[in-house]
Amino acid sequence: MIKILKTEDNKKLLKLSISEAVSGSWFSLIEPNEEEIKQVSLVLGLDEDFLLNSLDLDERSRIEIEDGNTLIITNLPIMTEDGCFDTLPLGIIYTPTSIITVCSKDNNILSSFNETTAYSFDTRNKTEFMLKILYRSVKFYLKYLDIINRTTENIEIELQKATNNKALFQLMEIQKTLVYFSTALKDNDIVLQKIMRMTKSSANLLKTTEEDIDMLEDVIIDTRQAIEMVDMHRMILEAMMEGFASIINNNLNLVMKFLAAITIIMSIPTMIGGLWGMNVKVPYGNNPYGFLIVVALSIITSTVVVFYFRKKGMF
Repeated sequence: MIKILKTEDNKKLLKLSISEAVSGSWFSLIEPNEEEIKQVSLVLGLDEDFLLNSLDLDERSRIEIEDGNTLIITNLPIMTEDGCFDTLPLGIIYTPTSIITVCSKDNNILSSFNETTAYSFDTRNKTEFMLKILYRSVKFYLKYLDIINRTTENIEIELQKATNNKALFQLMEIQKTLVYFSTALKDNDIVLQKIMRMTKSSANLLKTTEEDIDMLEDVIIDTRQAIEMVDMHRMILEAMMEGFASIINNNLNLVMKFLAAITIIMSIPTMIGGLWGMNVKVPYGNNPYGFLIVVALSIITSTVVVFYFRKKGMF
């Protein structure tokens, strides 16, 4: 899908067709097909590989410069349909006339730049718009890390009384997410550092202003904050998994101990009843109250054992 937008002087977004695209337009390519890739490549004079690189789900964050065009690949955080988290490559192509974003899936970061929020960005200012995309991306990382933290706290409460591995599997899924986030954020930080060096070079290909550099510094600071949060959550999670694995085993031992005590108590009436049921002479065999005496003896013996087990902490 191709969507071409351009900010007008009244801060509204104007939708354009590919034949109407002018300088200052934003080409948003979401899950583009081969024909759409060819169209954009012809209109903007770009190598098709420049556009296709961003569609590889395993693509790492990096910067590539070719024929005056700059490709910045960064990794975005996404929430999947099942409520889990993952990362997704986003290509931002900076040309002399326009800015292009290429992504293999629709996502909350790019969709947040729309007609409703048009007052907060300007597609004609390509550098500022690119930095705002990067800034929005790191804010979503922080948002999702906050959700992960709350989820972990809920799992922690559940684990305190758990005797199965379900909660541990949830923690393993979160741990996998944190690995993805950590790798993506560290790669993004390297890219941001390279952008900062590019702004300080004599060529200054991105044509940055002082305000742009300030925003870039904010993005770098928030990215490093997110990296620290991920590392902290990973350490806490590893300690939790080790501790709660022991708690689950302990809870299971308590259940087994309780069941063993119940089994012993329930076997007492059976044993006494079995002894008085043998085909031999037994005390009170001819006594009309013999049955009640056996029942009373079973109850008394079982009660004594119950009190003994309670004293020993079996219940």
